[in-house]
Amino acid sequence: MARRPEQTESFPPLSASAQMIHRVSAASVPQRRRKSSSLGADPRGDNSAGSIATNLPRHHAHGSHDSPTERKASDKGARERKRTRAKKLLRRWKRTCHKHTWLLPLLVILVLLAAYYASPGPHNPLHYAIFLSYADPPLAERTATLPAHIGHVTQYGKGPKDCAFVAFYTVVFTFTREFLMQRLIRPIALWCGMRQRGKQARFMEQFYTAMYFAVFGPFGLWVMSRTPVWYFNTAGMYEGFPHRAHEAWFKVYYLLEAAYWAQQGMVLLLQLEKPRKDFRELVLHHIITLALIGLSYRFHFAYMGVAVYITHDISDFFFATLKLLNYLDHPLTGPYFVAFVANWAYLRHYINLTILASLLPAAQYTLRLPQLLASNLPTNLPANLLTASKAEYSFTTGQFSTVGPYTLNWETQQYKCSLAQIITFALLASLQAVNIFWFVLIMRILYRFLFTTEIKDDRSEEEGEEEVEDAKETRRKAKQVYGMANGEKPPEIELNGRPVEQEDVEFEEEKVPVKSGARSKRR
Repeated sequence: MARRPEQTESFPPLSASAQMIHRVSAASVPQRRRKSSSLGADPRGDNSAGSIATNLPRHHAHGSHDSPTERKASDKGARERKRTRAKKLLRRWKRTCHKHTWLLPLLVILVLLAAYYASPGPHNPLHYAIFLSYADPPLAERTATLPAHIGHVTQYGKGPKDCAFVAFYTVVFTFTREFLMQRLIRPIALWCGMRQRGKQARFMEQFYTAMYFAVFGPFGLWVMSRTPVWYFNTAGMYEGFPHRAHEAWFKVYYLLEAAYWAQQGMVLLLQLEKPRKDFRELVLHHIITLALIGLSYRFHFAYMGVAVYITHDISDFFFATLKLLNYLDHPLTGPYFVAFVANWAYLRHYINLTILASLLPAAQYTLRLPQLLASNLPTNLPANLLTASKAEYSFTTGQFSTVGPYTLNWETQQYKCSLAQIITFALLASLQAVNIFWFVLIMRILYRFLFTTEIKDDRSEEEGEEEVEDAKETRRKAKQVYGMANGEKPPEIELNGRPVEQEDVEFEEEKVPVKSGARSKRR
């Protein structure tokens, strides 16, 4: 076989320059075709794991340390992670407390109780928040006009430590209200078929109010039976004044009522309940009530205060239960409404006007009645009506200034004087004016009931209006969430090329369901 002659490359002469050598090499050697580049592709071999060197832990050499900049950046990153974790926990806690509103007051109560029982006794300051203070005051401060049938009882004085008692049980009433409304009353409302959020909230509020006054109404009457004030005896309010000490049951009742009204003031201030049309009158009523409670307790007119408590507690119980019957469309709503009107007129007006009359200047009035009417009047009239004859009845005013001492003495805490008389009359008259305003609304409802058989509270919004408000609130929150999540405005609804705001839609008589669960009215 003939061999192919090998291609040889001529060797340049020794005297050739470098440029000549390069030209000869380029001309004599053929250029190879360049293959495709492997840059950017995965290297061949098993590359699913890092190399041994990169996976080994780093061991700094002896005496070597991170630079200050690296340590500072590392510490800053750790602080940021802790701060982010704390913010997440705080947001989660806020959502939980917003959903279960009874949780926070329960934790406060448990913390205070744990702090007290860690070292129980009068030496612990929390003792005065949980239990009564000022037991067994000096003899000069004790009340000497207690009825004989209650026997010898321990009396309790008054002082600044009672504010701690009221504050603690204000938190207790806050927990009780929220827990009962969410865990007990709301399932009852759902079981009764109430799906609208506005009506459900009204039902829960009135149910809790009825539960409270169902307990404290009879409790107040029992406490009153153990005092000289039974049964609304105005002279007993001033006999043996000043009343600087009371038995335990009386003081517990009075301070718990103060805690309840303080908690109701917080509900009103924070607007936890939807404001009604008479919101201003309700605010005025709460201000007057809290002022009467504080001043009557401080200046020893608590016997007058317990009578005012009871007149409002019992009438409020009838009013709350009437609202519940009305929400349920119960057939007893009509007859019960008539009984409520009579109860309200007697307790909030007749009894309270009798107390107001005792604050007027001393006088005696005679009422002459027709013979036919006088012959049918009962013989067991209240004690403030003095029977003169069958046709004449007389009553006296001014027991405030005529019964018991009537002078100002700061040392003996004798505050029953002309200044106290003016202030007390002004507050009770203001409270009576608010009650008269509400009584006018009640009589309007009674008139409609008698002539149209319709019972409708003029203070409340229409059910349809409440549902429309619920739907608007749901849409408003949805828009806020959408905007927060996407950083942009929510999509607009257009009608014939023009944008339409959902809040501006007018609702008329016919109702149609909407996706939010409420019922709106068709445009």
